[in-house]
Parts: sequence; structure tokens; C-alpha cells
Amino acid sequence: MSHRFLCLWLLLILTAGGCGREGPGEAVATAVERASAEGMVLIPAGPFVMGSDKRDTEGLQARYGFEKTLYVNEHPPHRVDLPSFFIDRHEVTNAAFKAFVRQAGYPEPPVWIQNGYNVYDEKLRAAHVSNLRWIASDYFQLDLDTRTMEKEALLEALFEVQRYRDTLPVTGVTWFDAQNFCRWQGKRLPTEAEWEKAARGEDGREFPWGDEWRPEWTNTGAASEGPEAVMPVGSFPRDRSPYGVMDMGGNVSEWVADHYAPYPGSTLVLDPAEREHRVVRGGGAGVGHYSLSLFFRSARRAHADPAMRSTDVGFRCAMDAG
Repeated sequence: MSHRFLCLWLLLILTAGGCGREGPGEAVATAVERASAEGMVLIPAGPFVMGSDKRDTEGLQARYGFEKTLYVNEHPPHRVDLPSFFIDRHEVTNAAFKAFVRQAGYPEPPVWIQNGYNVYDEKLRAAHVSNLRWIASDYFQLDLDTRTMEKEALLEALFEVQRYRDTLPVTGVTWFDAQNFCRWQGKRLPTEAEWEKAARGEDGREFPWGDEWRPEWTNTGAASEGPEAVMPVGSFPRDRSPYGVMDMGGNVSEWVADHYAPYPGSTLVLDPAEREHRVVRGGGAGVGHYSLSLFFRSARRAHADPAMRSTDVGFRCAMDAG
């Protein structure tokens, strides 16, 4: 157990009634041990300011042709008091979701069929060399002349691609897929408020790392477009929240539990379709306007039909600390 988790564990036990009591303290210790082993971070109980009063003083809506007035759905800033909870340090990876698909018999994301990630190692090993050459060129689209490659060389190249893909955040999943994965793990999707607190802390910072926009500190997708823009989780060590949660600025946007709705006291009016949407948080690297800092702010709210699949939308899980 890390020093940070040990301190939080002791704090929770004392809050539960002291080290001398059985039951609650043991339950808390078990929860912390499990969360630590599963790569989760404890977010302490307490208030924070959610939302913002930011305005489009730069004329970005007109300049870039945005349909909606920017920032309005973040208004007004308001105090939210949350109990302690755990949240995944990293976005859920392809490897983790593949384990869910195999063990639970869950449907695989359609994009895996298109790019060959759904082909398991044992099937590749059992395939004839002619089939491997076809798979390598048509599905994996290897930048190699596969026509004369022998089986061992092909397998080595294909496995290298698959192991890299294992480390990427899973994308192309619906809100329902994300919810079902978290439930399978005995967890849940974070609420919108939990996600924002985990990203910006209690001091209301603009980005997970602070108030200054540093595009080189997060994966904005500026280097390439499409699925190739997404990078392995934790690739940007400075994209780190006050609690040590990674990639909440960029890489992939993330489904959260909530229906999209105006904040208390807001003048925002939603159309009927928007009321059925779920909230998406965080900046994505896959599509458009990479250099605009507004897309990577911790208070930014996006939303989508829960059945939507996107190459730059994934998720992470949360868990009650009590």
C-alpha cells in the first residue's frame, strides 16, 4: 500500500470510529486495499465548486461556427458537497474491456471487427500463413510487404500491434457498454460531479494541472487525426489531477452516469432529444479543434445519445468508499 493510501486509510478508520472498533474499520480497510490493487484513487469527502461563470469574450462561437453558445451549460458555478469515493486512476483500457468481452460473453465493439483487434492470439497462432498475410494487410494494415513474410515474422508483427492496442483506452463503446463493464467489475460510472471534482480538485482549477493552458501537457490529438491520435493511458504524466487521476484533460472524452440537464439556477433550455442524452466529460484527441483550450477544461460539459459510439470517447469507473 502506498504512503498516500495508508494515510487515507487511517483517516477513514478514525472517521469510522477509531482503530479499536471491529467491523466498520475492517470494511474500510478492505475497500481501500481493493481499490488500491485495482488502480483506483480515493477522492476525499468535502465540497467543491462545480461549473463556471466563463463567457465567450473572444468571439470563438462566431469564429469557429459553433451552433451553441459556449460555456452556458456550465452556468452557474455552484457548491457541491460529495462523500468520499474511489475513481479509476486511468481510463479503462482495451485489454480490460477485452477481458470483459471474453469472460462475460459481452458483444465486442464493432470497431474491433474492422481493425482485427477481435482476433485472439490463439487464433492467429493457428492460422495458415496465407491467411495471416491477408489479415495483416487488410485488417491490421501493416506498413510492411506481407506477401513474402513467413509465419513467425508475421506473428511477431501482429502481436506487437495487439500489445500496443491493449494499452490504449477503449473507445467505440456506448454509454450502456460502459455502464455494463463497470457493473461487471462491481463498480459504477462516476457521476458528473464526481468526475469534475476528481479532475479539478477543491481549488477550482481550469485544467487538471492548474489554470494555465499547456497543450504539450495533454493529448490534444494535434499530432494525428482519427483513432491513431489516441495514446496509451498515462502517456502524459503532467495531465494529472490534484488527486493523481490521469488523462482527465485529454486523450479520450469519457461517459459519466448523469443525464444531461441544466445546473440548478441555470437558464439553459434543452430540446427534447438533449434531455435523453448522457453527459460526456474531458477532452478527446480524435476529432477537430485540437488547439482550442476550451475543449480540455475540467468544467466543460459535452453530451451525446447514450447509444453513440465514437473513436475518442471511452470511460473510467468509480466506486463508493463507504
